[in-house]
Amino acid sequence: MSENGVRGEEDEVKMKEENEEKKKYELFMWGYLPGVLSHKSPLTSPVEVQLPDNGIDVQSWKDVCGGGCGFAMAISAESGKLITWGSADDQGQSYLTSGKHGVCGKSFLYGLIYIVSFELILLSSFITTFIKEAPEPFPLPTEDPIMKAAAGWAHCVSVTEKNDVYTWGWKECVPSSKVVANFASGGSFEGDAIRKESGSTDQESPQSQGSKPIGGSVAHQDNKKPEETAKRRRTMTAKQELESPPLADESLSAPACIVELDPGVKITSVAAGGRHTLALSDVGQVWGWGYGGEGQLGLGSRIKIVASPHLIPCLDASSHGPDRSLGSPRGSITTGSQKRKALGSYIKSISCGGRHSAVITDTGVLLTFGWGLYGQCGLGNTNDVLRPTCVSSLLNTRIEAVAGGLWHSVCLCDHGRVYTFGGNQFGQLGLGTGTDHTETSPRLVDAPILENKNAKVVSCGARHSAIMTGDSKIYSWGWNKYGQLGLGDTIDRNDPCEVPTDYCMPKNVACGWWHTLLLAESRP
Repeated sequence: MSENGVRGEEDEVKMKEENEEKKKYELFMWGYLPGVLSHKSPLTSPVEVQLPDNGIDVQSWKDVCGGGCGFAMAISAESGKLITWGSADDQGQSYLTSGKHGVCGKSFLYGLIYIVSFELILLSSFITTFIKEAPEPFPLPTEDPIMKAAAGWAHCVSVTEKNDVYTWGWKECVPSSKVVANFASGGSFEGDAIRKESGSTDQESPQSQGSKPIGGSVAHQDNKKPEETAKRRRTMTAKQELESPPLADESLSAPACIVELDPGVKITSVAAGGRHTLALSDVGQVWGWGYGGEGQLGLGSRIKIVASPHLIPCLDASSHGPDRSLGSPRGSITTGSQKRKALGSYIKSISCGGRHSAVITDTGVLLTFGWGLYGQCGLGNTNDVLRPTCVSSLLNTRIEAVAGGLWHSVCLCDHGRVYTFGGNQFGQLGLGTGTDHTETSPRLVDAPILENKNAKVVSCGARHSAIMTGDSKIYSWGWNKYGQLGLGDTIDRNDPCEVPTDYCMPKNVACGWWHTLLLAESRP
């Protein structure tokens, strides 16, 4: 090719990039976001989110981040500001445990209120004085542009252009010290690696849980049979699941602070679960912190609070699961190095559900860990999974994306097909089946409406699911009590349904716990 030809291609690429930067994106929301509207009614159809009008240079949107219980998050285009809105409402639909610096950045009074939800009863404190009704930039202690952000039940995490991680909200989800141990290299907890606060009964060391580092892995000793544990969990009443958070005072929440990691670690992506956080580095390593009582931190034990970021051994030799040969012919011998090679060399994607986690390797292998009561780990049973384990039934399918809900998981393969597993109480698996039907192994969503569709983006709310296809169509299904499916009503769906978006060109979709956000380009 001639020099003029090369310059012509470079100019064309540059022009495309400039045109992309000039595009202005709109943001739409639907579902339950208390405080956004004066009547506090759910939004059953997409409504445009107005840009902040407070002198900040925000003229367009860059990305959507979903949000947590009753609050939403997005990133502005020009300055990379994290924009938040919503509230902790007086009906107890979102339990943002907030002090002077809440999840949405407003002031709060304190009071005890029982919050009743389908999965637990939680004693929390949060009576609001100020409601963040309109979108506003969140006051992070940095001016660096935000690249990614995520939210759990009552905590948030973000990563900047310089790969710094900031987190805030519920204090048990915010690291309290710098990492002093490395599970993957056979380290052990020392000193301040586990936070020990007075009055807290929810924090234990790995040693007290019967675990110790062995050759880059974490061995776990559990004398209880899995079936006995599962039975005990199933028969546990809601009252027995009462949580025991700290006392209702300012120590309940933490302001935004930087997360300290080992020197040289550069975080590129973050994910937030109910009470835990995952962070992915530029070299494909996964770090985790927060609550790990069901194994959602993948450290091989049921340690409840990990107060410092710890490296999760995702590609340990044990990740293939017990007595698995990773698809090798029967009778053949598969060495540890072959197993690791089949799993992959690094992690390329992370996701958190309510109490479980999922990661994808560079070879498209799906690994899951954490709470398994409803089969949301996809391993063919309802046991908790204490370390990252390969979803063997999908080994011959290259997985490109995964999302976790409260009780379910959804993943996309390289051909754009959709697989779901876990609880289906509200049709969130999209299989057309009735409620109270659990799938412990991945099932293909073969709904006629998705025929010849190529799913590219997936996101899960607490009990609803949404995807975006290659032709920029949005489909949703599952729980719809608050209109979070965007279909104009509050009727649950157990099959994928198309969300009307004729007025725009969807670019991304992200679910909060009870709402959905859509990033879109305006049609000419």
